[in-house]
Amino acid sequence: MSVHVSNVIIKSEWTDYNKHLNMAYYVLVFDQAWEILLEKFNMGENSAKSSGMSTMVVETNTTYDSEIRAGDEVEVILTYFEHDKKRLQYKLEMIDKKSKKLSSTIEMLSLHVDLNKRKVAEFDEERIKLMDDFINENKSKFKTENLKFSSKLKK
Repeated sequence: MSVHVSNVIIKSEWTDYNKHLNMAYYVLVFDQAWEILLEKFNMGENSAKSSGMSTMVVETNTTYDSEIRAGDEVEVILTYFEHDKKRLQYKLEMIDKKSKKLSSTIEMLSLHVDLNKRKVAEFDEERIKLMDDFINENKSKFKTENLKFSSKLKK
């Protein structure tokens, strides 16, 4: 089970000389999907510009499970999300829409940052409530196996 985030059609300029999606663009697709979720938690680009609060990725683990080529459509799904006072842990999967095969996964650990001070900051109550409400609504859809960063959250 999971939470749908977005569908993306792979652009030809994202492919390499092996005629498949270049590894850098897997991360781009995941990053763009994550931005959609950050907006739900009032932590995306708008928040960074208006409040000076944002997130920064500090660690990732990516798997490349099956090839994706130009013109293929993929679905990006959220399979796990959790947080502590200043960290976010999440995992996304990329699924080939046609074959239904798992194409890639990425697990990330991000920090909440005050951009004016360039220092890690605790989440405010509003953001904690947004995240907790989302987690409570979707927890039954999350997968907890094969997570790499769970021990880094300070619950």
